[in-house]
Amino acid sequence: MERKALLILHGKQAANQAVRKAVMQKRKDGWDLAVRVTWEGGDAERYTQEALERGYRTIIAGGGDGSVRDITQALMASGKEDLTLAVIPLGTANDLASAAGIPEDPAEALALLDRPPTAVDVIQVNDSYFLNMATGGFGTEVTTQTSEDLKELLGGAAYLLTGLTRFAEVRPAEGEFEGPDFHWQGEFLALGIGNSRQAGGGQRLCPEALIDDGLMDVAILPSEVDLLASVRGLFRSGDNGGKEGLFERARLDRLTIRTPEPMHLNLDGEPLEDTEFELKVLPRALQLVLPKDSDLLS
Repeated sequence: MERKALLILHGKQAANQAVRKAVMQKRKDGWDLAVRVTWEGGDAERYTQEALERGYRTIIAGGGDGSVRDITQALMASGKEDLTLAVIPLGTANDLASAAGIPEDPAEALALLDRPPTAVDVIQVNDSYFLNMATGGFGTEVTTQTSEDLKELLGGAAYLLTGLTRFAEVRPAEGEFEGPDFHWQGEFLALGIGNSRQAGGGQRLCPEALIDDGLMDVAILPSEVDLLASVRGLFRSGDNGGKEGLFERARLDRLTIRTPEPMHLNLDGEPLEDTEFELKVLPRALQLVLPKDSDLLS
């Protein structure tokens, strides 16, 4: 296994001494480990493209779920094969890393580089890609509008607080969902499409999702359920949070979503707006550095 990688570090973490120490130790261990720090939107994708052109095949996302998505997008869009992604969880929520069991300590996260990576699925939505989860409906509005200051203060509980304060503004969306042996149409409050299990700081929308089974887990929260119970359950962190029984669920390898009005589908922080979304699973399309006993693996 080639001991060469590029760490793309989120700009907010540029002075993180734990990351610096972990990188230096990895270099002493014989790794050719370069570092690039992001400054503005688009940097992560550009650094990834430049790294691939220079022969790197392992990219490390040092940030949150948005950093993971940006780098996944660039890796998949490159058309190259046998590419590996590793993660140092440095964001507010770190939903993918949390579900996968990737350690928060930078040195422990980098230690996983010495393990063989695992082939995992990637989900394509129209011309975009994501590794963790896509969300839509009221849940997406809350997660995108919750302030960074509130998230830093309260963590995942910030989403619950924002959701409850905006309770009077809840408006259902309308859509049609169609896949193999699956069809659902109606008004819904929230939508989760999981390659992994959680989004928005611990919302376990797809608690049984696996990242290497060739399927996406679909969770639709219909509008006719009790609104207050739904909002509380939707944004409660931890275990299933009272979510079971609230959702229409399916496990599919492809899905078409059609809406009468443009809808935002949030791909780990990257919003897509359209009236039709074509989703498909790309089985084992990317190598991901994971713990041996990760709960996301089948």
